[in-house]
Amino acid sequence: MIVVTGATGNIGRVLVSRLLAEGAAVRALTRDPARAGLPAEAETVRADLTGADALEPLLAGAEALFLNLAAGGDHAAAALTEAAVRAGVRRIVLNSSMAVTDTPDDDAHHIARLHAGLERAVRDSGLEWTFVRGGNYATNALAWAPAIRTSGVVRDAHPEARGVPVHEADLADVAATALLDRSGAHLGQAYLVTGPAELTVAQQVAEIGRATGKETRVEQISEEAAAEAMAGPHFPKEAALELVRMFGRTVEAPAFPVSDAVERITGHPARTFAQWARDHAADFS
Repeated sequence: MIVVTGATGNIGRVLVSRLLAEGAAVRALTRDPARAGLPAEAETVRADLTGADALEPLLAGAEALFLNLAAGGDHAAAALTEAAVRAGVRRIVLNSSMAVTDTPDDDAHHIARLHAGLERAVRDSGLEWTFVRGGNYATNALAWAPAIRTSGVVRDAHPEARGVPVHEADLADVAATALLDRSGAHLGQAYLVTGPAELTVAQQVAEIGRATGKETRVEQISEEAAAEAMAGPHFPKEAALELVRMFGRTVEAPAFPVSDAVERITGHPARTFAQWARDHAADFS
């Protein structure tokens, strides 16, 4: 039995299907099972990880746990890690972040601090672990969907900021390989997982235009305005501004090299952003 947190998220939904296809029993955790829309073969269980309910029953009989901080926040993820130990779970595969570098720089900004702290908690648990350090998710481009649908114009502080966007299916494939591993090859590994090529924001917007047949372009705005647009109830403006400025630094040099982890771990090449744009063309149309 493998328990998947964030089962209706972009990565979790694909991961559930991948694990089922490999013959694994899957318990998918979600706040609203009636609306989850997950395969019938999965055991879909209601779980509010931020609530006061005991967490051990969610993990009863499980051998492995896919842990995603986005499913309930850092406190919930740490509590679930502790519950996994008490429930007899053997392995955790953590959806971490490429912001974590195992250096003093991990204290430098919000996202690295959160994920580095959770990585420490998982390491200290004594369970088997693998960290999947993604972060430049191709699905972040879905934030542009309303603007592309209405005007074709994406407003961004740094149109020439560079990244290596990774398809959620590749992150799910890496996680599935680690969860199902019987050789021990992936234990104690922290994998930096990227897409296959570096692209600027402007190039990504252009790829979406090609996939949808719409005319698209980027209009530059201030860092302050970009942070205002990104901030929300669970993401303070100060953290958003920190992130916007981090993106700005990639104009001169990319934050991370292109990684071959997807092909090395799964045996297939990483999916391109152009493929991701085709896969999600309906979201922008």
